[in-house]
Amino acid sequence: MDGWRTAAACQEFDPDLFFPVGIGPAALAQAEEAKEVCGICPVREECLRWAMEESQPPSGVWGGLTETERTALRRRSRRAAAQRP
Repeated sequence: MDGWRTAAACQEFDPDLFFPVGIGPAALAQAEEAKEVCGICPVREECLRWAMEESQPPSGVWGGLTETERTALRRRSRRAAAQRP
């Protein structure tokens, strides 16, 4: 297990909070609640970096971003890298 995980704020919450099911209003509200926890997390950057580097992107909220948001961030990062001289 990665050492940063033991310092994560999410350790004090039900893990299900970080894995909303569906795309409806309840799931969106749950994702926002999970992101609030991420907002106070001392290892948020490490968590997001781990989630971004995984070859099999994890589902759920990691590092304050949903799977969809991380996918969009990856695309933007690839585009920006491709445009660099």
